[in-house]
Amino acid sequence: MMNSIISFLIVLGLLIFVHELGHFIFAKLFGVRVIKFSLGFGPELIGKDYGETRYLISAFPLGGYVKMLGEQPTDEIAPEEQTRSFAGKAVWQRFLIVAAGPIFNLLFAVFLFFAIFAISGLPESVDTTQVGQVANGSAAETAGIKIGDIILAINGQETKTWEDVSDQISAGNGNVITLSIKRGEEILELSGQPTIQPTRNIFGEETGERYIIGITRTDEIKYKPVSIGTALMAGFSQTWTFIYLTIMGIVKMVQSVIPASELGGPILIAQLAGKQMAAGWINLFYFIGLISVNLGILNLFPIPVLDGGHLFFFSLEAILRKPVSRRFQEICQQAGIIVLATLMAFVFYNDIARLFKG
Repeated sequence: MMNSIISFLIVLGLLIFVHELGHFIFAKLFGVRVIKFSLGFGPELIGKDYGETRYLISAFPLGGYVKMLGEQPTDEIAPEEQTRSFAGKAVWQRFLIVAAGPIFNLLFAVFLFFAIFAISGLPESVDTTQVGQVANGSAAETAGIKIGDIILAINGQETKTWEDVSDQISAGNGNVITLSIKRGEEILELSGQPTIQPTRNIFGEETGERYIIGITRTDEIKYKPVSIGTALMAGFSQTWTFIYLTIMGIVKMVQSVIPASELGGPILIAQLAGKQMAAGWINLFYFIGLISVNLGILNLFPIPVLDGGHLFFFSLEAILRKPVSRRFQEICQQAGIIVLATLMAFVFYNDIARLFKG
């Protein structure tokens, strides 16, 4: 439990810091006065003034903020400080200041994956015919196949790769097949009858059918050393893959392909962070990179109170060549708060339901 809490604070604190740092750097770049830089919301726990900014850690760790001069329409600004206010900047500058938060999260993911690949190398799956899992009640379990068995041949045809195993099972067209198995020093001949099952993609959608006996191979990974340039390109590629999967995951959830019960909140993140930390630094860095991508993408959604909502208003301002009315923004923000509050309540419910099921 303590490991999960510590891991959660490390993961969330780091990602919030990176996100708010993006806003902070671009605000400073455009000459906006930053009043506060906070990790967390609510009452101040620890704070220190440095220059014109107060840096603090607040009581509730589920977020953070950068408070800028003139950020709110109701802020009173002295005439001499008008040029240093957020509201006094051009719309494209305000757009970049707000967009910098989620963009920094995406770039941070690139950095993490780059660091993993530069230090450990690129992961490669070791092609093997060794059995990693046997499904309960499957033809393989009935035949007596066990985890760790090495499949040497099927119906007399040698199998050197897992693709060979899949091809030979399919080639049997559902008829009984004979597998030559190496178990320790023994060579065994086992028989089983494949069953036809639907194939599914990563989102659980059916993509076809194939014959299976209920086995999967071992997940053995080796790391191949690569140059700094290759590691950097792989970092961008891995980040893009996670961006695509995040967006498609949301699309599939809207389409009801993925059940809403799969959504998780802080409790699930804490549990997963604890497991990844226990598994080693590579697993933890991968997990932080994935969450960083999720945070970056979700913040870009055009929901008021999120960065994406502000970017939507700035886009309208640029198109209409005048600011969106305050009343319209207030109505949208109230709607956004309701949406986010409902979503937070739902993911907390899912988290608690998982705890009771577990």
